[in-house]
Amino acid sequence: MPEATFYFPPDFKWGTATSSYQVEGNNTNNDWWAWEQEEGHIKEGHRSGLACNWWERAEEDFDRAAELGQNAHRLSVEWSRIEPEEGRFDDSALDRYRAMLQALRERGIEPMVTLHHFTNPLWLAEMGGWENPRAIPLFDRYAARVVEALGEFCDLWCTINEPNVVVFLGYVMEVFPPGKQDFRAAMGVGRNLMRAHAAAYRRIHELQPQARVGFAHNIRIFDPANPRSPLDRRVAAWQNRAYNETFVAAVIRGRWLPPLGLGWALRLRNTLDWVGLNYYTRDVVAFDRRMGHQLFGRNFHPEDAELMDGGYGELYPEGMERSLRRLARLRLPIYVTENGIPDSDDDQRPRYLITHLHRVWRVIQGCHPVVGYYHWTLVDNFEWVEGWTLRFGLIEIDPETQARTFRRSAYLYRDIIRANGITPQIIDEYAPEIRSVLLPG
Repeated sequence: MPEATFYFPPDFKWGTATSSYQVEGNNTNNDWWAWEQEEGHIKEGHRSGLACNWWERAEEDFDRAAELGQNAHRLSVEWSRIEPEEGRFDDSALDRYRAMLQALRERGIEPMVTLHHFTNPLWLAEMGGWENPRAIPLFDRYAARVVEALGEFCDLWCTINEPNVVVFLGYVMEVFPPGKQDFRAAMGVGRNLMRAHAAAYRRIHELQPQARVGFAHNIRIFDPANPRSPLDRRVAAWQNRAYNETFVAAVIRGRWLPPLGLGWALRLRNTLDWVGLNYYTRDVVAFDRRMGHQLFGRNFHPEDAELMDGGYGELYPEGMERSLRRLARLRLPIYVTENGIPDSDDDQRPRYLITHLHRVWRVIQGCHPVVGYYHWTLVDNFEWVEGWTLRFGLIEIDPETQARTFRRSAYLYRDIIRANGITPQIIDEYAPEIRSVLLPG
C-alpha cells in the first residue's frame, strides 16, 4: 500500500521572510539604532552593524533563494531611509528598493512588501512615535509615496508587522523602544497603529485598485497552566483577547474590544484583503496577582517542554493549526507570513519545519484558504534584543566575514518546494524520528 504524500495546492507560495533593519545594515537613522547604542538593551552587547549587507548585496541572497526554488519573498522597506527627515523623501532609497523588487521578479520570486516592521525614523520617535496621533497621516503619506514608486513591481502589501508586538514589547514589557511600562499609553499606541493601517489600506487601493493589502498578525497560544483552575483559565483568556483578538476585531468588525478600547471604529471595518499569521510558540499561564501589567498572568513553559535555542519558546506545532483555524473564521486568504526556529546547529529545525508544514497541510485539507508560507528566515540576521545569539536562517551567516553556508534544513526546504509537498522520502531523509507520528502504520 503506497504511503501518503502531503501535497500542497499547485499555486501555493513558498517563500522566506526578512525585515529591512535586520538584514540591510547601517540603518542609522531610526529608533532601533539609537536603542542599540544604549547599554543593556541588546544581549551580549551585540550590534546590528552591517547586518547581512543587503543594502549593497541583497541580490546575491536572492540568487540563493531562487536556487532553493522559492517563488515568493516577504521583505520590508525602511521608513527612515525613504523619509530621512519629515517631509523630505529620498528618491535614491526608493530607487534601491525598486532595484531589489525588480531583481526578485527577474528570478521568478513574487515580493510581498511590508511598510512598517518595528522601526521608526528618529524624527518620528522624537515627536512621540505612535503615541502621537500625527503618526497616522504621516504613515498614510509615506505609504502613498512607496506605492507610487514601487507599485510597478509589487501589488501585495503588508502595512504593519505585528502591531500587538509593537504595543506589548515597547509599552508594557519595556524591551523594545521606547522601553515603557505604561498600559494606558500602550492601548493608545495600539489604536493609532490600527488607524494607520486602515488609512494606508484605503490609500493603497486608491493608488492601485488591484492591490492586495493585509497585515502580519502574531498569534501566541495562551493555555491555562491548570485547566481546572478558574483563575488560570480567566487570565489565559484575558491575555488571549488582549494579544490575539483585539487588533483583528478592529479591522474586521470595526469595533474596539477591551483592553484596546470600547465602542465602534467603523472607519477601520473591512480593511483586510488577506491576513498574515506569524506563529512561533505558546505559553502556559498561571494567575499571579503581582503581574498586573500582564493582566495578572505569569507566563512560562511546561516543565516537560522541548525548548528552542536560548529558551525562545516551546516546540508546539499544534499551535500552528490552532492559530490557522482561528484566522480561518475571518473567511479571508491566509498567508503564514512568519514561522521558524532559532537553531544554530540545525538539529531541531528539520523536525520543526516538517511538523509545522504538516499542520498547515491539515488546515488546507479542511478547505481553509492558506495560500502561502514564508519561513523565518532566509539567512541568519540581527534578532532585535537577542542580537546575533539566535540563528533563524536556512543559511548560516558569519556577520564578520559575511560568509554564507547552507544549512541542511535549506536543502530540506528546497526538496519540499520541489515536491510541492512532504513525501515519505523527505521525512525519512531529514526527520526519520517523526515518521511514526506523520505516517502511522
